[in-house]
Amino acid sequence: MTGRVLISTHDLKVAGDLREVFREGGYGVDLVTPGEDLSSAENPALLILTGEVESPSAGDMADQIRAAGHVPVYAVVAGDEDQRRRVSEELGLDEAFAPPVDSEVVLLLGNRLIQRRRLQEVTGIVGETDAIRQALERVVQIAPVHSTVLLTGESGTGKELVARGVHALSPRRHEPFIAVNLAALSDTLLESELFGHEKGSFTGAIDLRKGLFELAHGGTIFLDEIGELPLTTQTKLLRVLEQKEFHRVGGEKTIRVDVRIITATNQDLRRLVAVGEFRRDLYFRLNVLHIELPPLRQRRDDIPLLVNAFVEDACQRHDRSFAGISPEAMEILTSHYWPGNVRELKNLVESMVVLAPGRIIGPDDIPEEVRSRSSGTGLLPMAAPGLAVQPAGESGGIIRPELEFVFRTLVDLRVDMDDLRRDFEEYRRTHDFGVPVSPLPDRYVDVAGTDVMVPVESGVDVAEVGSGAGDEVALSDEDEVVYRSGMTMEELEREAIRRALREVNGNRRKAAEQLGIGERTLYRKIRKYGLED
Repeated sequence: MTGRVLISTHDLKVAGDLREVFREGGYGVDLVTPGEDLSSAENPALLILTGEVESPSAGDMADQIRAAGHVPVYAVVAGDEDQRRRVSEELGLDEAFAPPVDSEVVLLLGNRLIQRRRLQEVTGIVGETDAIRQALERVVQIAPVHSTVLLTGESGTGKELVARGVHALSPRRHEPFIAVNLAALSDTLLESELFGHEKGSFTGAIDLRKGLFELAHGGTIFLDEIGELPLTTQTKLLRVLEQKEFHRVGGEKTIRVDVRIITATNQDLRRLVAVGEFRRDLYFRLNVLHIELPPLRQRRDDIPLLVNAFVEDACQRHDRSFAGISPEAMEILTSHYWPGNVRELKNLVESMVVLAPGRIIGPDDIPEEVRSRSSGTGLLPMAAPGLAVQPAGESGGIIRPELEFVFRTLVDLRVDMDDLRRDFEEYRRTHDFGVPVSPLPDRYVDVAGTDVMVPVESGVDVAEVGSGAGDEVALSDEDEVVYRSGMTMEELEREAIRRALREVNGNRRKAAEQLGIGERTLYRKIRKYGLED
């Protein structure tokens, strides 16, 4: 149990229903009356206002509970969407529900939010923007299972913190968590470090040594910079993933382990697969569950929160006082591109605390490179694996940035086309079009008046298909999403959500899984498109 849920008694029936649902979900619940003093509430995790949200008592309760810390507030708000939005902004609500309230939905969203807050407390991850919230909600979703996880994102985005969060919320949390930076290990020592070695297996092996996989038995092992793993070691890692066993270097005894593997990289593994530097089968075994961490420039609203957290931490560690940062200086920090992401920001804040001039930090106190660099201007793409980059105007048999960028684009195109071909073949195998299923043909005919490409070998009458230009074009039966000429992306998205909900009889969790989006995102879009019924 991570805290108690407080439910106001503005509406006794709603409060009673919510109390029963949250108790069944394993939470301690307290009913609180309007006007009750909440400042001394014990370990509050969530406050739910059941009605009269525009009354003074509701506002006072929200203010009191927030004074105890970052406690989220939900509320039942009558009226139309505009009124709910206005009340949400006035009270600073984390979620507003329209009556009649579905108690199961409130429990689902409340549980996700409480778990996300707990995750942030355990890992120290700071942020409230949608980008980081979605990543954290993804962690909450996948933590309870045992599947492998691939974390991707630029350097400095907090991949190891997320890996520790997955472990902390998993059933393995009381077992070891071992983090390994593969880029820091030489090829000659890598296998010995990971899998151990027998005495005398090589020069210097004076004793038997257990590897990190053995030491992590029952727990989690985090392999950072997985893109740096040599091909020879990739083969051995694949066997561990598939068979849960391996041999020590120089050993004959089979070692069996039960380890959850989390990997991370700031490279594009699909590109490494395309250029032959990463095994395709290993990539698919590692990418069972995937979390993409957003760069700091995509969550600029979190920068003031991060700065405040880093200032507090640096002041405690260095026993320094800090006068603060001016709004003008904070604006510079917020608008900076941050190629080093959160790590770069943390280092800068620490330097400001240590070198603080005894007054509020102003724009002139911020390093010139941060003040002068515009967002993204002049940044060249990162070199593709295996390619050296030559500055323009020089020669030497290595690739110039412009050509390297073209090469990367072509590789991306090839990877995307390969994925599209496989997806289309799989789609044709699982859907009956009334024509023989065969490998994807190389030639297509453009149907006049539509955006449909028909394979030559399919035997479809192109003239007959093209005669209905402007009508609905469906890939199969009526349960498929239908595109009509002139349809906007929002209309297409609304139709996709509506049909997904219909297929699963309104089960929003299953619909979110079908659509490949988070449940919180689905609830928001359901309200946006008026699909509550």
